Amino acid sequence: MKTIKNIFRAVRADMGGLVTYRVMPSQEVAIDDLEPFLFLNHHGPQTYPSRNRGLPFGPHPHKGFETVTFIVEGDIVHTDSTGYNSKIEAGGIQWMTAGKGIIHSENSSKEFLANGGNVEILQLWVNLPANLKNTEPAYTGLQKDEIPHIALDEGKVVVDAVSGEWFGQKGSLQSIADVHIATIGFQKSGKTTIAVPEGRTVLFYVIQGKLNVNNAEVNKLELVEFDTEDGEIQVEAKENSLLLIGHAKPNHEPVVAQGPFVMNSEFEIEQAYQDYQLGKFGSWKH
Repeated sequence: MKTIKNIFRAVRADMGGLVTYRVMPSQEVAIDDLEPFLFLNHHGPQTYPSRNRGLPFGPHPHKGFETVTFIVEGDIVHTDSTGYNSKIEAGGIQWMTAGKGIIHSENSSKEFLANGGNVEILQLWVNLPANLKNTEPAYTGLQKDEIPHIALDEGKVVVDAVSGEWFGQKGSLQSIADVHIATIGFQKSGKTTIAVPEGRTVLFYVIQGKLNVNNAEVNKLELVEFDTEDGEIQVEAKENSLLLIGHAKPNHEPVVAQGPFVMNSEFEIEQAYQDYQLGKFGSWKH
């Protein structure tokens, strides 16, 4: 079994009235400790009343990495400076490659603003290697039924294969940086074993519930850090649970993050701000 190095608990850090738990980075987890996984925010669970203001993510730029947004409950309307516009509902995901620069917003739908409802959303930032930081921006939105669902352990475990390959089945997306990501839903007592090749960083975060992981108890809002040796992760649910899991090769490059940009040097960060101010990230016409 892979060795557990640490278990970290997410820290409450609300944003604009939205209940938020900052998983990483934190005082205990540096931005490059689990590279290429850089940043993870867990928003909710929270119930919005009718006639609400919705999510607080208006137009803002990004460069140098990818964002992956998981809609557990509620919905998100994604809009960006390349012309994409889509509404993704519960169980779906949004994968955006910021690459050389993009402006986007993530807001609640008109229906949600009017009627309210439950919200639970996660956003993950995945670093791009230096040779891909200036790739063309791109966006893919997938509804729940567009993601392969792999049933294990007589249906007590269901894997939503977002990217890469899981249990012999390819996910909906193939990442340009070979990033494998899934969510796994467990019924109580459901169990599975996940093999991760040597040298890859594991992202393992319990969204809901309680799991026994390689003989350690891991609760909701907890992030597990594993070593990078070859080995297995044995998981058994102590109650109904939802897990976010991923693995990828670290880039082994400098990580310089400032605001909405992640590059390899301070000079590149300055250049990113200049490019944004010069309108090179596209125009916001929405």
